[in-house]
Amino acid sequence: MWPLIKLLPVKTNFQFVKFARFAAILSAIAVVAALTRGLLPFEPPCGGLNCGIDFKGGTVLELTTAPKAVNLGALRASVDRLNLGDVQVQAFGSPTEALVRFQTPAGANPAETVDRVKAAVRAGLGDVRFERTDVVGPKVSGELFQAGLMALVLSIGLMLIYIWFRFELQFGVGAVVALFHDVFLTFGMIAFTGLEFSLSTVAAILTVIGYSMNDTVVVFDRLRENLRKYKTMPLREVIDLSINETLSRTVITGLTALLALAGLAIFGGPTLFGMSVVLMFGIVIGTYSSIYVAAPVILLWGVKRGDAPAEPIKPAKSAIVQR
Repeated sequence: MWPLIKLLPVKTNFQFVKFARFAAILSAIAVVAALTRGLLPFEPPCGGLNCGIDFKGGTVLELTTAPKAVNLGALRASVDRLNLGDVQVQAFGSPTEALVRFQTPAGANPAETVDRVKAAVRAGLGDVRFERTDVVGPKVSGELFQAGLMALVLSIGLMLIYIWFRFELQFGVGAVVALFHDVFLTFGMIAFTGLEFSLSTVAAILTVIGYSMNDTVVVFDRLRENLRKYKTMPLREVIDLSINETLSRTVITGLTALLALAGLAIFGGPTLFGMSVVLMFGIVIGTYSSIYVAAPVILLWGVKRGDAPAEPIKPAKSAIVQR
């Protein structure tokens, strides 16, 4: 066995609810700061976010260097020399194909900019054939931005319905409050760090929503079991007990995901760096919100429990018959 696994306690007894009020104040301040930074200055379509080509508009070039593989490093260096600002270079399809996305500088002619980029790519890579040239206009980029926001809102709404049917309404409200908390703070992190906000970032946020909901469901499932088992125990103690019983699973799962994403951020290149950072931040915030956002909502709302104490658990009969 892994020797460090012995350092993890078998059972913990942390009093999470004791610090719920302080955590609520901290979360409220963080959410207000995130919304302020994400919305201001208010410049459509992205406000204070650093929107990528998907939402601002720009040009996409699909090229191939067949039969040899594309040298992505040389391709990126060739385009970066033109100082076009937001430039994305990524592999596409086979190793001989690549995509180049860039924005047209303000006041520049789009056709002339495309010709400059093609000339620079040919100078850097030699024999290059351009398969496709697409220009993403402001109208299309605006539609993509609206579609991305609709995907986020729809996913949270479906999560509320799922938790409502599986547990109770107060559980669903607690889960949705935690999801909005995670989404707002993730948007704030993107705005404060200046990471590019693109379709891949929207996919990362949707993944964060799924991870956070999964973590919350684990806590809620154990909470529901303990509410049936300990009918006379105060609700705050049942919540602490449920979180402590699932804590080791949460820590191990989260650390495993963080290690994988750290490797992706380090070795995945510029294209995957932003998405990896967003996912890492989302996992940490999702774990926090399951403990200090979703569960305290249950404490404030309350749950209905029977007055009679639970049946004591009878020990199993021994298979050895004493003579």
